Amino acid sequence: MAYDYDLVVVGCGPAGEKGAAQAGYFGKRVAVVEVAPKPGGAGVHTGTLPSKTLRETALVLSGYRQRDLYGIKMELDREHAVPKLMSRREAVRRLEVARILWNLERHNADFLRGAGSFVDPHSLRVRSPEGERIVTGAFFLVATGSRPFQPKEIDFADKDIDDSDTILELDRLPENLTILGAGVIGCEYACMFAAMGVKVHIVESRGRLLPFLDLEIADRLRDAMVDLGVDLRLGVSYTSVARDKERGIVTRLASGDEIASDRLLFAAGRSGATAGLELEKIGVQVNARGQVTVDADYKTAVPHIYAAGDVIGFPALAATSMEQARVAVCHAFGFNYKKQVSELLPYGVYTIPEVSTVGIGEEDALVRGRAFVVGRGLYRENARGKIIGDKDGLVKLVFDKETRKLIGCHCLGDRASELVHLGQSVILLGGTVDTFIDMVFNYPTLSECFKYAAYDALGKFDKPSDPRPQTLEAKSPGP
Repeated sequence: MAYDYDLVVVGCGPAGEKGAAQAGYFGKRVAVVEVAPKPGGAGVHTGTLPSKTLRETALVLSGYRQRDLYGIKMELDREHAVPKLMSRREAVRRLEVARILWNLERHNADFLRGAGSFVDPHSLRVRSPEGERIVTGAFFLVATGSRPFQPKEIDFADKDIDDSDTILELDRLPENLTILGAGVIGCEYACMFAAMGVKVHIVESRGRLLPFLDLEIADRLRDAMVDLGVDLRLGVSYTSVARDKERGIVTRLASGDEIASDRLLFAAGRSGATAGLELEKIGVQVNARGQVTVDADYKTAVPHIYAAGDVIGFPALAATSMEQARVAVCHAFGFNYKKQVSELLPYGVYTIPEVSTVGIGEEDALVRGRAFVVGRGLYRENARGKIIGDKDGLVKLVFDKETRKLIGCHCLGDRASELVHLGQSVILLGGTVDTFIDMVFNYPTLSECFKYAAYDALGKFDKPSDPRPQTLEAKSPGP
């Protein structure tokens, strides 16, 4: 049977764009169906790039980076802060939308505006303001992303109660803000608003911050957030959220405490954006959170329909979503190219300070029964760290004690999400502690912290293993 396209991609976020480009790269006929007026998905419009852009703008407007370095007290212009924040966000969004459209065009992919729903396993109905059409495809890639989860007991119709999408449409800078959920999104917004002088309260039912992080890194981040002025309520759940005429938005906690604030952000989870696609009708399995079930090749229960990105759930990272889509498309068409997503995934958390991690942490190594050695390179003992005034940053390296190979890299501080890739490369290439010792680093650079973390670890390989996490800091920066 002849189809309109070799591949029809539903959704044009990070996964959809890269999946379409991958197929187009190999000469396949591709259509991308997107319900929003512009491509980019949450990554461009409501999540990844907007929040990171706001973070950088907030750091500039608040003078946060210069406070300790130059001893200058800078006062934020609260009246004009929000317009400046939003103007920068719009500029970045406009540029990225143009890049995506250019990328689709150069790969000869058609961009079809409209809401898609499956008619049968090979046919998609596309409804748009201009009308309705049926598009057929040999293969489909579902990449519709996710939406913020909204519990029914919270009144999101209230103009001062936001989810992680609507918080980006704020019209004023609140005096105080309550955040429910201390996941990545909650922590990032907490730091951003706190840097601009907003009193932030964050409530999290789990007893620790970001459990996927190395415990020491998570604890250091917690301390930094407290120093920033964030009121962290860990191990506490909320029982209700309601508006009080005099006090504003009041959050009642299981402990009996109450928090009153001007604004509230609910940031505890997202659901797959699959409503209206009618996937179940054609045999594609979707769970209770709207997430599509796939196998190791990102194939659904219907052999020619694949899914990738946030719509399939964890880890729901833009970088990972792109790779999943590329692998899915290569598997669908039998390209002898990308066959799997690397198991070594870096995580970036754009808090203040920034955090990034890849590989195994101390607790993971203990659970797996691996003998290990830890080395730390501290920003405060690094010349570039002194120049930029970052006293709390560090590079933490975890080595296998027997093989001396690097198995984990954990960074906290300025440029952490960039630095971590050096550790990632060394792990992938099987490098050891000696790799860093032998390397020559530019001076002064934060990357030098890797060499001194290696020196810190070097003297520990011949010592008996300690079954406890190695939390003592380096006493000497090495030769």
